[in-house]
Amino acid sequence: MRTGELLEVTVEKGIYRGLGLARVEGQALFVVRGLPGDRLRVRVSAIERGFVRATIDAVLEAGPHRRPAPCPYADSCGGCAYQELDYPAQLVLKEAVLRESLGRGGVVWTGAIPVHASPREGWRSRATLHVALSGAGLRLGLRGEASHRVVDLPRCLQLSEAMTGVVDGLRRSLEKRPGLATRVQDVRLLESGGAGRVVVGLDGELGPADAPQLLALQEGAPLAGLGARLGPPRNKRYVHLAGDDSVVSEVLGRRYRIHSESFFQGNRFLVEALARSVRDGVARGGRVLDLFSGVGLFALTLAEGADSVLGIEGNAQAVDDATFNAASAGLGHVRFRSGDVATTLATVPAERAERIVLDPPRSGAGVALMRAVAARSPESILYVSCDPPTLARDLKALEPSGYRLASLELFDLFPDTFHMESVAVLRRF
Repeated sequence: MRTGELLEVTVEKGIYRGLGLARVEGQALFVVRGLPGDRLRVRVSAIERGFVRATIDAVLEAGPHRRPAPCPYADSCGGCAYQELDYPAQLVLKEAVLRESLGRGGVVWTGAIPVHASPREGWRSRATLHVALSGAGLRLGLRGEASHRVVDLPRCLQLSEAMTGVVDGLRRSLEKRPGLATRVQDVRLLESGGAGRVVVGLDGELGPADAPQLLALQEGAPLAGLGARLGPPRNKRYVHLAGDDSVVSEVLGRRYRIHSESFFQGNRFLVEALARSVRDGVARGGRVLDLFSGVGLFALTLAEGADSVLGIEGNAQAVDDATFNAASAGLGHVRFRSGDVATTLATVPAERAERIVLDPPRSGAGVALMRAVAARSPESILYVSCDPPTLARDLKALEPSGYRLASLELFDLFPDTFHMESVAVLRRF
């Protein structure tokens, strides 16, 4: 087998990262966007240790759930690995991938995995698009599959009408300013819950002298606010330029201020279901430690049933938002600390029967932090994950301390993509 060779294969099943698993003479073949049951002609793109990567050259016979993509840019854009898979089959596949990823990491779960579906259009409350300018003109959109090339997206189904209107306006404004467009690399969009207000943050090779031109980008875009990261690459700082620098969203009756530089869950339709699952998965009473607490979504959700809540978060802006949110809700027993999560946790004395919630980034909490969590002997551990392999690694680290899965749920926060969110509850058995 060699790079560039054409092969005919049948996809056995889907695996993580939007890949289909096929085999040639016993050799595992990972096919980008290969769907279960597909018979394909594929081209070998890379030969790795233990497996081969390939791309689809032609679909010879479609699998039972393959269908035409609803988005005309699906073939070139890397944003939606499952656009060509019907939605019920996507949910079945993601459940299987979650279960298999845990198993591969040594965590066996034979219980049920409830799956929460999402509307498939306009679900994003935040998004990051990329900018590129060449002889072919301005491109504003997402990157292509396994590529740094920006695919122009006049319309992305993931975005709401309000976000689309902002993107259209920014596109026109950037086209009028090619000198600036060559230095704007990323456009971050954040939309309020239900009100359609969109705040934009820009990033790229930008400095304070660019502020007047950046302000002019508002001319054709219905922005609620504008900011930018300015300065040299290793010393950038966020500068608020105009309008609001944050939006407000309401979840389960609590209001949250969310700054452009803070993290918040990206699916407007499932955020309440996710928060409700976390609330129901943590027993009432005792102290709750909310690690990677963001703007306080779970801390405030758990406040009513807890004796006290302490959130720990590395993003100082998010901690400022969280502190404001707790104060605005009159929750004096909810506090937040800014700093590296592992380092800060080590300074907090353990309390009897405390409950610990973690919502780390895609890289996971890490084995060292999980062992530190287990050493505190919490009454329960609830882990919100957006990456099944790192979830498996981190849960496996808890086993020597006697913690095992008690329940597991899957939330399709990212429909049509290979990403997924899960909520795992662990107790000592």
